[in-house]
Amino acid sequence: MIDELVSYNREFVKNKGYEKYITNKYPDKKIAIVSCMDTRLTELLPASLGIKNGDVKIIKNAGAIISHPFGSVIRSLMVAIYELGVVEVMIIGHTDCGAKHMNSSEMIEKMKERGIPQERIDMIRYCGINFESWLRGFETSEASVHETVEQIRNHPLIPSDITVRGFVIDSVTSELTPVE
Repeated sequence: MIDELVSYNREFVKNKGYEKYITNKYPDKKIAIVSCMDTRLTELLPASLGIKNGDVKIIKNAGAIISHPFGSVIRSLMVAIYELGVVEVMIIGHTDCGAKHMNSSEMIEKMKERGIPQERIDMIRYCGINFESWLRGFETSEASVHETVEQIRNHPLIPSDITVRGFVIDSVTSELTPVE
């Protein structure tokens, strides 16, 4: 499967398909979006917001959540704010999110079924990783978005003049619902 993508890329470059996407690293709209990695949103999210290449920074992960206050999402937001001029942040969860149902115990069992030994899991726990927190799901998309918004608003390294707003997008129609 990866070979198919690499082959496509070679043709894309050969035919200069990249030319219509050329821009710079600074987001024209000065917005960063934290959203879910759900495949339904790959094209739907930008299309439904009218954004194109170069407009915004998009940070995607499972569930559009911040699983650690000094992890990659906050790091990416700090780069976007301090290095790239972002002044607004949108958190966009979605309906029917698969991450909602994540369960750390079930995931650990799947890890073991795939050959990860219990000793390795125990060692990682011993090193301070709380699987229950790190691999947790959430009750509702709205509650998850609200929590993420609050984490950013109250983060000690995010300036207070950054606007942070939350939304849930319908994963079929793309209708945005604000989360207060």
